[in-house]
Order: sequence, then C-alpha cells, then structure tokens
Amino acid sequence: MDFEYKQKTNAERAKVEDLFDYEGCKVGRGTYGHVYKGKRKNRLNTDGREYALKQIEGTGISMSACREIALLRELKHPNVISLQKVFLSHTDRKVWLLFDYAEHDLWHIIKFHRSAKANKKQIDVPKNMVKSLLFQILDGIHYLHANWVLHRDLKPANILVMGEGEERGRVKIADMGFARLFNSPLKPLADLDPVVVTFWYRAPELLLGARHYTKAIDIWAIGCIFAELLTYEPIFHCRQEDIKTSNPYHHDQLDRIFNVMGFPQDKDWEDIRKMPEHGTLTKDFKRSNYVNCNLVKYMEKHKVKPDSKQFHLLQKLLTMDPTKRITSELAMKDPYFLEDPLPSQDVFEGKNIPYPKREFLTDDDDDKADTGASKAGGADQSSGHNQPPAKRVRVMPPSTHIHNVQAQQALQFSSSNIQTSTSSTYTSRF
Repeated sequence: MDFEYKQKTNAERAKVEDLFDYEGCKVGRGTYGHVYKGKRKNRLNTDGREYALKQIEGTGISMSACREIALLRELKHPNVISLQKVFLSHTDRKVWLLFDYAEHDLWHIIKFHRSAKANKKQIDVPKNMVKSLLFQILDGIHYLHANWVLHRDLKPANILVMGEGEERGRVKIADMGFARLFNSPLKPLADLDPVVVTFWYRAPELLLGARHYTKAIDIWAIGCIFAELLTYEPIFHCRQEDIKTSNPYHHDQLDRIFNVMGFPQDKDWEDIRKMPEHGTLTKDFKRSNYVNCNLVKYMEKHKVKPDSKQFHLLQKLLTMDPTKRITSELAMKDPYFLEDPLPSQDVFEGKNIPYPKREFLTDDDDDKADTGASKAGGADQSSGHNQPPAKRVRVMPPSTHIHNVQAQQALQFSSSNIQTSTSSTYTSRF
C-alpha cells in the first residue's frame, strides 16, 4: 500500500487515547482483556456520560471477540448491552470495544446482600426488586432467543444493572463472547464448543454431554440466578474447580444438582437414557442416595415457601428435562409477574442505590484478579470474585432480524462503527 496513503488514513483514524480519558481508571481484568471506565475528553464531554472501554487481550482479534462484535452490531434491545463503537489501533495492534458503562452487576449486588445478611444488617430495597431483575433478564433473553441467539454464559457477573442516569436501574445482559446463532448450525453445537456455560450455572443436559442442546440451557442458568437472588447463595455451588477439558461431564457438579433437586426419575426425564454420558451417570451415582433431596426442602431452608408463586416459577425454570423447561416467553407471562408489586423498569424504584461503585484496580490488583471477574459493558469490570462466576415493563417484541452473521463481518472495513483501514492484518486466537 502507498506509504503516504497509510500515513493519511492513520492520521484520520479515530484513536481511543485522543477521544477518552481512562488512564488509571481500570475497573476489571478478565480472560479476554482489560476494562476501563472512561469519559470523553473535555472538549467532547458535553453530558458527562461514562463509558466502558474494553481492550482485547493480546494482538489481533480472538474468535470470541469476533463473535461478540458481529452479534452486538445487529442486536438492539433495552436489556442487552449496547456496543457503541470498535476501535482498531494499528500502532500497537490493539482492539478496543466501547460500551455504555454499567456501575453494578448481580454478582456484586448478591455479594453485598450476603455480607449484610451475615452481619444482620437491613438493606432498604424495593419489595419487587428481585421480580424486576428477573423480568428484565427474561425480556432480554426472550429477544435473543426470538432472534435465534443462544447466550450460553449467563451468570450473575454477566447481568449488569445501570446506575444513576437515563437508564437508571435497567438490566443489561452482557458478555456475548460465547453467544451463537442456533437456527441452522453446520455442525452440532457441542462439536463446535464442547464446554459452555460457567459450570455452577450449567444445565444437566450439558453436564451429561448433550450434542444438540437448545435455548433451554439459558433458561436453566436464569433459574440458578433467580434462586441466588432469593437466597444470596449460589444454588449449585460446587467446591471443586471446573476442569478445563473438552469433556463437559462433571461428577461433582451433578452431585450438587442432585443434592438439591433429587435424582431425576425416568418418568420425569424420558430422554435421559439418550444422553451420551448416561452410562457414566449410572455407574457413578446411586438413586437411593438422593431420595430425601428436593427443591422444596432446599428453598424452605431459605424461607421461600413452596406454595408461593416465586417458588412455582423457580420450579419451572429448573426443570431437569430440557423439553419440559419453561420458555422465556411463557415465563414472562407467569402469575408471579401479575401479582403486586409489579415489576418495574427501574429495579431500584427511585430509591437510593445502596451498592458501592466499582473500585479502580492497581497493577497489583490486576495481577491477582480472578479470570472469572464480573462484567460490565460486556467485559470484566470488577476486581474479581469467587464464582466460576409502578408501571409494568412492556414486553418488547424483536425489532431486528438477525441474519447469518459470520465472524468475518466483525471486521468489515466499510462499517461506520469500525475505525480501521484495509492495510492491517490481524491474527485470530482460539
């Protein structure tokens, strides 16, 4: 390429460092990059708006980042995080993603309540806060599913909540790095990605090696999140670490699920015999060890009554058989959301937000940060955590048709959202 043309395009290309102040404002570090809280520089900062700037780890773009960019450029919904712009820096071959900044996430909120509960401290929050959080999560997931997108990594850390501002108290589903279109995959999804979903939130069919899984895996994860919001404890907490292999079978995680839910009866899950790991399951587990285990007993210990509407919905979300598990659309019409108090667009209902703002990380904190750190703006915005991870809200119908997005579309040079030139070549990391 002509040297003068390269110089000219480089001078014209928008640069993150020219547009935003973010130095010393790192709020997260995760597997895929660093995240900064930024504001537009003085001459551009007319509204004081805050942004999340995610710098992708390494040089070039990973397949995860490609997938996230390609999908988020087409997805538009109030409860799905919005990608504002992508910057490609040719000097140091770095990629930056610009998102709206979310001050809170469910992992920090649950942690705050767990600590308050341990210290017998009362927190003043709206009675319908959990209901509002769940309804908005379901609304966002319904939009994704209606447009043939599986999220595949739902957990509290990936559910953001906006702080003060125009979208105060609005839920944002983030981190689309594992998301996939599922309308017509070239191969079974399990062949493309053998292990998905952080394992405390991984559905039993995944743990049993299902090659063809459905949007029901996201519903199971939402059920786990709902239970955690009600109890402030991860319902299927497994002490053993997730073994990073291509085999999704996880003995200890299944044991934890059975200790809460009981061992699945054949009449309740007829297709369990067809699961690839069913032979291993029958060899490793005895049904008799779990005869006294059920969801009613577990939730009663946490003072959730089995005759309550919230418990009935939880049961539908945590149904073992994926074919019988409730859909997001039906869940949003559940009687739980029709009883007072009704869900609200602002989960804080105008009350003071009791949760602390995110803290900035130092280099020492950065070195210690857990790779499962919580996310904001689709990226890690916390210092790490110990997890492997009014007016009714109107149901918003899908407004955008998702076409067969290929990962390469994320790098279309003609896009108005991507600042780059045709002179660069980027390596992909798998």
